[in-house]
Formats: sequence, structure tokens, C-alpha cells
Amino acid sequence: MLAITPLAGALGAQIHGLDLSQDLSEGDAAKLRQLLNEYEVIFFRDQDISGERQRDLALAFGPLQVHPAYKTVEGIPELTILESTPENPTKIEAWHSDMTFREHPPMGTVLKSVVVPPKGGDTMWASMTTAYDALSPAMQSFLGGLTAVHDFSWGFKESIAEPGGRERLAAAIAANPPVRHPVIRVHPETNRKVIFVNSLFTTHIEGLAPSESRAILEFLFAHVTTVEFTVRFQWQPHSIAIWDNRSTQHKPVNDYFPAHRRMERITIDGDKPY
Repeated sequence: MLAITPLAGALGAQIHGLDLSQDLSEGDAAKLRQLLNEYEVIFFRDQDISGERQRDLALAFGPLQVHPAYKTVEGIPELTILESTPENPTKIEAWHSDMTFREHPPMGTVLKSVVVPPKGGDTMWASMTTAYDALSPAMQSFLGGLTAVHDFSWGFKESIAEPGGRERLAAAIAANPPVRHPVIRVHPETNRKVIFVNSLFTTHIEGLAPSESRAILEFLFAHVTTVEFTVRFQWQPHSIAIWDNRSTQHKPVNDYFPAHRRMERITIDGDKPY
């Protein structure tokens, strides 16, 4: 029987009593989807599962996506390697939703810890439903009619600027031109409204003067990370997080350098935001 421990007021719960190394029953898969809709990010401990099993777990939620820029686990092209070493430290510092530079951004993500630093290296998530609900009705109304542009090249500008970076990522840049998404999207399963701009991939809001766009985005980027909207998870070996990419943003806490940290991630295909 599943036991659920909520971790913060806005989002997040740890799930006990489910062995993810085994095939999920239809009932278990449906329950996990229900919990994901309710808590937006769910966590599991002591789940020493293979990459193939992680892929099967993600497939219980829908078809999978592949990432155009990261290395993948051999034989499992959907399983992306997120690794930071002293020689090649991570460049991702910003709050973001995964891959919003796609016409169909992921609906969710399954992340597994492989190498955990001796201290630090937590991840934080923020609820975009709670952030939207905390806006004034006037601001909700104003934002509801706006469209923003999301750009792969903007999110990976540091990698592109490296020697040889543009050449290495040329195919990804060509395959991922800027896309337009509503600033406020509707969650297709809960029908709740969420803020859908993020500081990593969103470049500007259409129809506003550049100064207006910057001011609104800077306000939203600060607003969505209000501490009361967040939860923080301390990784241990064989931990797993599953989150709703439509209704959350997340950020790694890069306080462990030069220690080694390796995570493996699969993203689940989503629909076009509306």
C-alpha cells in the first residue's frame, strides 16, 4: 500500500511502498499520475533501477522525447546524462522548465541519481500553479492575453559561445528554431492555469516594447521563485524524482563543486501549450 509524505505547502511528496524495479500495474500507473497532478513533483528513495527500467517507468506516462544537446546512455537514446565534474562543471544555474524551446514541451520528467556528491547538490522545484494563483486578478487578466518566445539558442548560449560550440550544436540549433507559447497556459489534466515563462529559454513577450517585456519577465522570474512556492530535495543514492514539467520549474543547487555529480533523465512527450 502506498504511503504519501507531503514535503512542502505548495508542492512535493515522497512516495513509499512502491518498487519501481517491477512493472507498474495499471492501477499503480494511474495512481502515480493522480499524485503527479496533485503534488506536481513526487520522490522515491532506494530505487536501484536500470536505465531500461527507468525508460519503462517514463513510458507509463506516455511517449518519450530525446534531447538535442546532451550525451545519452549507450543503447538508450532517450536517457540523457546530466553530469558535472571538476573538468567539465555544469552550466545550468537558472530556474527553468525542461525543453520549452519545443513546440510540444515535455509533460514530465523522470530523474534518477547515479553519483551523489558528499554534500550539496540538491534540486529545488517551484509550483507554477501556486505562483499563478498568488497574482492579483488584474495581473492574471493582463498576462492571460500574452504570448512569449522560447529559444534553444538562448538557453544554450554559453555552450554555443565555447570554442567549437556553434559547430557542435549546429544540428540542434537548426532543428529547434524559436517557438511561441502562451505566457499563461492551461494544464490539460487539472484545468488549472500556470505561469509558463522561464529564465533559461524565454527571450521576450510579443507585442510589448523591449523595456516592457524585460520588466514583466523580470517580475515573473522573481515571483515564481518565491520561497513559499518551492520544495527542496536532498538527493541520496538511488533516488528518483518525477515532476510535471507543465506546472513546475526547477533549479539545481550548484554548491558541491568540485565534487562529481551524475544524474540520468528521461523526458515524456507533451502537448502544445494553450
